[in-house]
Amino acid sequence: MSTTLVNPEVEAPRETTGGGGDFSDSGSGDGGDRGGDREQRYSPYETGAWVLMVPVAMLFMGLTSAMIVRKGVSDDWISIRMPNILYFNTVLLLGSSLALEFARRSLKQAEIESLKVWLGLTSFSGIVFLAGQLFAWRQLAAQGVFVATNPSSSFFYVLTGTHGAHLFGGITALIYLTIRVFRDELNNRRQSALRAAAVYWHFMDALWIYLFLLLNIWR
Repeated sequence: MSTTLVNPEVEAPRETTGGGGDFSDSGSGDGGDRGGDREQRYSPYETGAWVLMVPVAMLFMGLTSAMIVRKGVSDDWISIRMPNILYFNTVLLLGSSLALEFARRSLKQAEIESLKVWLGLTSFSGIVFLAGQLFAWRQLAAQGVFVATNPSSSFFYVLTGTHGAHLFGGITALIYLTIRVFRDELNNRRQSALRAAAVYWHFMDALWIYLFLLLNIWR
C-alpha cells in the first residue's frame, strides 16, 4: 500500500478522502484548514511536554538535594557498586535518542517507510532499557542489596525507579504512535504528538545521563 505523508513544514492542498492512508486533519472545509494552520503554528502536545518536564525536573532536583544532604550528615552511608549493565543501558538510551532523531528527519521529509523503521527501533530500545534496569535491580538483590539496606541503596532504587516510571510513560506514547504509523494512520495531530514525544524522550535521556553521573560520583 502506498502512502503519502504530509510534510508539516510545507503548505499543501488538502483532499477529503475516506481511507486510512490520508494523513491530513480530520476536519473539513475552511474550518478544518484554519485548524490545521493553527496546529502548525502552535502545538498543545509540545507545550504539554514542556510543562510536564518542569515538575519532573524539580522532583529530581529535590531528590538530588536530599541525597547530597543525607550523605553529608550520615555515618551509615555505604557506597554500592554500580551494576555493569547500567553502562550498556546508558549507551542504549543514547542510541535510542539518535534513532528518534532519524525518525523526526524521516517525518519532516515525508519518508514513511524510514519513519517506521526508526520509530520502531526507538520503542524497542526503550523497552530493552527498562528490562536492563530491572536486571540491575535483580543483580543488587542477589548481592543482598535492597531498598532498606542503607541510605546509598535507598537513593539508588528511588532515583532509578522514578526515572524508569517516567520513561515508561514515554515508551507508551511511542508504542502507540508506532502502531499508528504502521497502520498508516498518522495524521497531522499525531505528527504533532510524535514531535512532542521526541522532546520528552530526549529530556528523559539527558536526565538519565545526569543520574548516571550522579550515582557514580555520590554513591
